[in-house]
Amino acid sequence: MTREDNQTLSFRRGVRDAVPIFLGYLSVSCAFGMIAADKGMSAGLAALFSVTCVSGTGQFVGLNLMSVGAPLIELFCTLAIINARYLLMSVSLSQKLPRKMNLWQRLVVAYGNTDEIFALASVQTETLTFGYMLGMICISAAGWVGGTLLGELLGGLIPSSVVTAMNIALYAMYIALIIPDAKRSAPVAAVVGAAAALSCVLTFVPLTGQMGSGWIIILAGTAASVVGAALFPRELPEEE
Repeated sequence: MTREDNQTLSFRRGVRDAVPIFLGYLSVSCAFGMIAADKGMSAGLAALFSVTCVSGTGQFVGLNLMSVGAPLIELFCTLAIINARYLLMSVSLSQKLPRKMNLWQRLVVAYGNTDEIFALASVQTETLTFGYMLGMICISAAGWVGGTLLGELLGGLIPSSVVTAMNIALYAMYIALIIPDAKRSAPVAAVVGAAAALSCVLTFVPLTGQMGSGWIIILAGTAASVVGAALFPRELPEEE
């Protein structure tokens, strides 16, 4: 480690800090690539999907919607709801970026601002630099796109029954994302439970059961979020 790496958040340090993210992305995106191959998506299109979307949940859900021929408006609205959290995360992260960072650099940071990169950047005590953020984004994107291509390759070698079973990766990822926060926070647990209950109701009630799964996600997620915001408002700290 150089003296520079100790004193500043450099590109090299960003790559090093994000190696665990790379490994995690490699495994999840490999599952995505295998499922994409099973559904007939070419390696090139799957890689393009990973490059342009950069959203695990969004890509799994989007792939399922595309495989059943969902309308584009349903696909667009569903992914917009799923990825809406990135707007808030980007606004929060922008407060830690130096003012001298120009527009194109901020756009690059916004593009690569995933949950894991946001969490890692948020705990840094030093001033964030573009080089550090770029290092994290590059190694993470390499894991995400590389895992997708690896999954496409393995999808042609592994029996179809095994690949089909990989669809459980989506639900496992959901559980891994929500359980820790739900255990720590009663409001989060209540919102998650309400969203799950509403999703079941909308799925099995004859009137709404004919809707696409994307619309059910939109309605259940939005309704649960609104109810949660009304019942569990965040108290802002008092100004001194």
